[in-house]
Amino acid sequence: MWRKVTEFENRIADFYGAPHAVAVDCCTHALELVLRLKKIQSISVPAHTYLSIPMTAIKLGIDYHWRDEKWQDEYSIAPDIYDSAVLWKQNSYRPNSYQCISFQFKKHLSLGRGGAILLSDHSEYEQLTRMAYDGRLPYAPWKEQVINTIGYHYYMTPETAMHGLDRLPSAISSMPVQWSWKDYPNISLYDVFKTK
Repeated sequence: MWRKVTEFENRIADFYGAPHAVAVDCCTHALELVLRLKKIQSISVPAHTYLSIPMTAIKLGIDYHWRDEKWQDEYSIAPDIYDSAVLWKQNSYRPNSYQCISFQFKKHLSLGRGGAILLSDHSEYEQLTRMAYDGRLPYAPWKEQVINTIGYHYYMTPETAMHGLDRLPSAISSMPVQWSWKDYPNISLYDVFKTK
C-alpha cells in the first residue's frame, strides 16, 4: 500500500513540473520539515495568512517578522521556501526551491487533509521522506533499517494517497479558485501574536 504514496508523489510532481514531491499529512508540517532541514533561523510572514505559519516559527523557536504583502497563490517565507498551500497550477514549480502545497478540504485537490513538498534534490527528497516517516523509509520494516535521522510522524497515509489518485483527474481538468491575501484577516493583530 505504501507504493500508492509514491505513485501519488510522482503524479503531483509531474503536475507541478517538479523533480520530486514528498507527500505529508499537511502543508504546515511540510513547511516545518523544510525549515528543519535547512536549519532556518528566521522567516518573514505576510500579515494576511493562516495562523499556523507564525505558530510554526514559535514552535521551532525561530524568529519571525511580519510584512505587508498583497500576495496571490503563494509567497515565500525564506529564500527559496514557499507557502504554496493554495497554488494549483500546472508546471508552476520554481526550480531549486521548496514549494509546500496543501490538500486540506478547502483546497482544489480536496482530500480532507494532506500536503506535499515540491523540490529538486534527490538526496533531500530521501532525507525529507525519512523525516516525515519517523526517521525511516516506508518500504521496508523499520527494524531492518539504519535509523540515523530524527523523524516527526508527518507522513501521508496510503488511504489518503489513494483518495488523491482517485480525485486527481477531476482536479486537473477543472479550474481552481484563485486565493490571495484578501482571503485572510490580518493575523498580526491577534492577541496570541502580540507578545512578540
